[in-house]
Amino acid sequence: MKRNKQIDVKGALVLSSTFHFLYSCARACILPFLTLYLRYLGLTPSMTGLLMSTKHLISLVWSPLASFLSKHYDKRRAVITGSLVCSAGAALILLLIPSTGVETLTSHCNISHLSVSPTEELIDYVRVVGSVMPTTHTTIVSQSAAHESSPTETTSDTVSSAVSMSKATTYTLQLQHSNNVTTQWTQVNVSVANHSIGGERNSLESHHGASNTSPTVWRVSRSAEKEKQQQREMDEARLEFLGNLKVMDVQHQLFFMLLIMVSIWELMAAPLEWTVDDGLYEYLDFVDASDRYGSTGVWGLLGAVCGVSGAGLLVSHLDCLIGSHTPRSAVHFYSYAAVTTLAVPVVAFLPLYLNKKRSRSTGLFKALQLVRGDIRALLCAATAFLMGLAGSAVDDFLLWQMQDHGSSELHMGLSLAVALLSRAAFPLLSGRVSKLLSPGRVLLVGTVCLALQCLYYSFLWGPWAAIPVQVLSCFSSGALWWAVQVQCEDVATPGTERSVRRVYQALSLDLGAGLGSMAGGFVVHRFGVSVLFRGVAVILLLWCLFLPLLQWKAPRQRRINYSRLLAADTSEVSESESEQETDWLEKAMEDDEQ
Repeated sequence: MKRNKQIDVKGALVLSSTFHFLYSCARACILPFLTLYLRYLGLTPSMTGLLMSTKHLISLVWSPLASFLSKHYDKRRAVITGSLVCSAGAALILLLIPSTGVETLTSHCNISHLSVSPTEELIDYVRVVGSVMPTTHTTIVSQSAAHESSPTETTSDTVSSAVSMSKATTYTLQLQHSNNVTTQWTQVNVSVANHSIGGERNSLESHHGASNTSPTVWRVSRSAEKEKQQQREMDEARLEFLGNLKVMDVQHQLFFMLLIMVSIWELMAAPLEWTVDDGLYEYLDFVDASDRYGSTGVWGLLGAVCGVSGAGLLVSHLDCLIGSHTPRSAVHFYSYAAVTTLAVPVVAFLPLYLNKKRSRSTGLFKALQLVRGDIRALLCAATAFLMGLAGSAVDDFLLWQMQDHGSSELHMGLSLAVALLSRAAFPLLSGRVSKLLSPGRVLLVGTVCLALQCLYYSFLWGPWAAIPVQVLSCFSSGALWWAVQVQCEDVATPGTERSVRRVYQALSLDLGAGLGSMAGGFVVHRFGVSVLFRGVAVILLLWCLFLPLLQWKAPRQRRINYSRLLAADTSEVSESESEQETDWLEKAMEDDEQ
């Protein structure tokens, strides 16, 4: 007989914790700083909000569907490996997309220590645009002689020194001057001469004039002229597709390219978290160790702390430009790809188990019915939705606010690391908090703390100003998810706890965050970041006024906790039985006496 394979629960938890640590570290290297990179590329706040909203909504739909398909076809390990590799590749492809203007290279970075002048950067950018545009004959604008004038005058002189010839191709570059409050747009017309085409045409004309008596030469010259004309028409069609401002300007072209790439990136990365989570839980449930399932979440938070602080520290010590044209913010993408690659070998040893008896679709539908049938659960879901909406505003535009007040990547990374550490510390305080406050009151306290944080963010005054208030994340995000966990245990039936928890996560992290990013982008574009944070704070405080009243009016439905009944002490049962026997004897003796 074959010996049964011994199952190492501790080893499985170590492998799973290692994977969660590495993957959370990789995500923290890039996702908190992604909106900063979109700002560097030249996107407006509304475009940035739409991109982040698309990312959240794709995750809302694709994560459960991809998890179900990978389970149905028993391809979990292949899906996890492919998701890691493809998401790392898609993130690196984003670096190939150029920015919309010259000012994005230096508008949010200190370039006083660099030897490259703004004039040289303008010439380099024109050279890059000329190389990207698919034209076969392009003359690069030469740099003019240095003058003892201001940078603005030098730039205008350099641009005006470009040679203008007949039928020269005219490019329009949009320069974005980013200030703290206003945004100005300047159009610079650069005429690029087409010397080679003109020279060849002149040579053909002179050759034709010298040999009028040769019909063969005339036919050859006419065919060559037709080929040149067709080539010019093809080049103009390509230029019209890439850079013609009559139909769509460069900024909108950039937005749609980024929209496609971010969508592909999210399609690659979204299935990973749910698939790993399902495989681990079913494995632990198979060996009757599902009570140790929640220990991996702490390692995920610690990995995020290491990722966000390490990436911020590394990028802050680099120059504004790495090489000739690569910005230092590209290091976030390289770090994400490197740490994701480190997580690939761990996938081969991940503890995954396939339990075909469990149905994911029916579990989610049943969880939705349970949440809809309980008024207190609906109030908790509405609070989670609002917290996700507010959290998306903080995640997307807090770093913009810090950058406008002089913060570097070091300040941003430390600020986010303090928030994550505070959130991870709440489980240590949950025991004392549960004795003092009910889950409904804890939910209220978490909402108030997040409103105070948003109000504080709107009044930042310096680089380090955002760090002290991040300690409140212990009672905002940490308290929220603890109260959601308690609500899940209260409303869920045996076997549906994880499905109910995922319903709350989808409402908060995906649906609420998606709508919040979209609305937040338009508010920032119209009114500014400070107004966004103040508006979010007002909405949360108004909800805090209505939430206690609604909780007081809602009926409380008490459910039987079967786990406590099974864990009851036998001594208590024996005492209750002896008391019942004593009562029966006393009643019998009283009846006999009567």
